Amino acid sequence: MAKTIVKTAGVAAGLLGGVAVYDLMQKKHSVLRNFPIIGHFRYWLEAIGPEIRQYLVTDNDEERPFTRDERRWVYASSKRQNTYFGFGTDNEIDRSPNYVIVKHSALGGADAASDEDASHHVPCAKILGEAHGRPGAFRPTSVVNISAMSFGSLSGPAIEALNKGAALAGCLHNTGEGGISPHHLHGGDLVWEIGTGYFGARDESGHFSIERVREQVSSAPIRAIEVKLSQGAKAGLGGLVPAAKMTPEIAAIRGVPAWRDCYSPPHHSEFSTVDGLIDFVERIAGATGLPVGIKSAVGEERFWDELVDRMSTRGEGPDFVTIDGGEGGTGAAPLVFADHVGLPFKVGFPRVYRTFAEAGLADDVVFVGSAKLGFPPNALLAMALGCDLIGVAREAMLAVGCIQAQRCHTGRCPTGVATQSKWLAGGLDPALKSVRVANYLMALRFELLRLASACGKPHPALVDLSSFEIVDDRFQSQPAAAVFGYKDGWGTPGAAEIDALSDLT
Repeated sequence: MAKTIVKTAGVAAGLLGGVAVYDLMQKKHSVLRNFPIIGHFRYWLEAIGPEIRQYLVTDNDEERPFTRDERRWVYASSKRQNTYFGFGTDNEIDRSPNYVIVKHSALGGADAASDEDASHHVPCAKILGEAHGRPGAFRPTSVVNISAMSFGSLSGPAIEALNKGAALAGCLHNTGEGGISPHHLHGGDLVWEIGTGYFGARDESGHFSIERVREQVSSAPIRAIEVKLSQGAKAGLGGLVPAAKMTPEIAAIRGVPAWRDCYSPPHHSEFSTVDGLIDFVERIAGATGLPVGIKSAVGEERFWDELVDRMSTRGEGPDFVTIDGGEGGTGAAPLVFADHVGLPFKVGFPRVYRTFAEAGLADDVVFVGSAKLGFPPNALLAMALGCDLIGVAREAMLAVGCIQAQRCHTGRCPTGVATQSKWLAGGLDPALKSVRVANYLMALRFELLRLASACGKPHPALVDLSSFEIVDDRFQSQPAAAVFGYKDGWGTPGAAEIDALSDLT
């Protein structure tokens, strides 16, 4: 035994000695040259910094992008556990800038929501595609749906769990721009996103093909098609799936070589003008009969002004508009793009909505919002601003099992959500996680109904900005309509939709 211990100690000392010699000889890291062996702890602690902050350092409301309280609510909802929090709020609601307060109705006016209401869906106020006479027009059965996340950025088991969860909750599942994979075909209705790379919609030479679009629509449960112009995580940049994630399966679905970086260009090659975009939308809609929309982060206002002007003149254009806030983030991005490119949702969406409302087109378009809207107060405010549908992405990832390790861009996601490692992805059970996704989606619907009931309304789409006040950090507040510059009647359904909602509710 003694000899074994001495031998082991000798081997350990030899290894440490070797590391020390290497540290002293290398010139790449001055910390290691000055502090051999010990200096490695600095890099190790830096590598696990997010975990240290997450579990040991920060308060319940300090972490970003999602606080501990927000994650706890998603986790508890997905597992159907107790979502109540005791002993009052720990938020400084009278000292936080831009704090959103929901103004309840003192005398009520709507029956309190029950869990059964949310399990039977909460339908959209508008019929998607109706204004432009699309043959495939339909009323989405849920105001809460799963936003765009591609197979490639997420693992196959994660996509399968999301799709099965969408089927269980009666929601739409956006494919993301990576094409339609077998993992998307587990019962959930799809919104097929076509990005600048035209993955799944391209011919052998890589060009857009309307024939391929028809083939896809005939072979998958696609209810609508979304033309992606940009996303909040990296607006104006395009996308990248690194070579390490480009497995033969993903490459075949996208129609690109395996084990090579897969780029999505920053702009479309099929059009470069607003009229060209409208032509592209109408071409797809004409070939498929489906509602076709666009997705974009908000940057320059000139684009939106021209889009609304041309839609008014032509009587054609997108059936729905998805606005992604600059705080969105399922796609990895350079820090400067993640932090500084693309307006935040609460700034960008009202600008776009006002443009449509002033032109009298707001009732003809279904508005979809995404960017950290997967929590009840955020989602209800978005609907009061004019959103007809809410898309959740990272919050759905949390329901699948994401722990906010912030390793999405490395391919080493410890929970198997954002990785193509078979070993890591193998730890994710789609059957179990799909139920948790559905539970979370239904919990969010339930809370929206319950908040609407508190405001005296039977449906969240009927809650307008008069039910919100924005409190600042100087013990002052303003009505939300004044903060966002909205006129009476903006942000709520038109008369026809209100009549339909009365029948649906």
